[in-house]
Amino acid sequence: MRILITGAQGQLGNELRRLLTSGQAEIGPIPLAYEGAEVSYANHGSLDITDAAAVSSYVGEGHFDLVVNCAAMTNVDACETNRASAFALNAQAPRNLACAARMAGSKLVQVSTDYVFSGTDSAKRLESDPCNPQSVYGESKLAGEQAVLDECPRSFVVRTAWLYGYKGHNFVKTMLKAGRERGEAKVVDDQCGNPTNANDLAYEILKIAETDNYGIYHCTNDGTVSWYGFTQAIYKDAGIDVDLRPCTTDEFPRPAKRPAFSSLDNAHLRATIGDEMRSWQDALATYIHNLDELGDK
Repeated sequence: MRILITGAQGQLGNELRRLLTSGQAEIGPIPLAYEGAEVSYANHGSLDITDAAAVSSYVGEGHFDLVVNCAAMTNVDACETNRASAFALNAQAPRNLACAARMAGSKLVQVSTDYVFSGTDSAKRLESDPCNPQSVYGESKLAGEQAVLDECPRSFVVRTAWLYGYKGHNFVKTMLKAGRERGEAKVVDDQCGNPTNANDLAYEILKIAETDNYGIYHCTNDGTVSWYGFTQAIYKDAGIDVDLRPCTTDEFPRPAKRPAFSSLDNAHLRATIGDEMRSWQDALATYIHNLDELGDK
């Protein structure tokens, strides 16, 4: 099997590399189909995915069986002030990859986000629910989803949320640093969602991509919590005594609107390969335990 992973230096890209190298995720072993896979790990320096001609050439010459697009402009506030850049990377680039994958006969996995929903509903979102993004980031990611589904019949769109991995920057590392250095923190308690361990997400992506069950998937760790509740668990698992206080979104205005409730339901996973995602509590506890060994040095 030949695989291309774009955005390979990001949180998810690094976890896919870890799993494909070791054959093992924290949940369990990855499918045997990936044993001996030849994997190309691309970043902006080796492949500009906003360049349609470059993508077509790279994918066509690589004869890839599978392309996984982990690249995105994920700075939500920066997307508000750089709309063109957001749509170039989050919408046009996936279209380029989808067109190239179709021509090459490759499968394509496009990673997306809970921000495609409004975040104003109080029930978990299903894959079939109507989208209504409230930010440029959400709009651009939804456009990327639609482009992939339109252009590549052998495609999977995998929506996730609140992602954290061993490599790179994320909320968990930010809060650990703040707690250790300042001994206090204030975190919003009126935004709820699903914290997701990138190791778990990488595992499910590889399982999904082995099948022909194309379409949209939600893939997050199980359970819903607020950012404040999540931070409480982070400090508890790390054994850090921090003066942690809740606050409202209105107390921390940001350029981009955040979803108030963006919990996703992994219905398509359950209906196809089975949902093996751990509870967010178990996934976080393992992450905190392993962070010193597996995190950035």
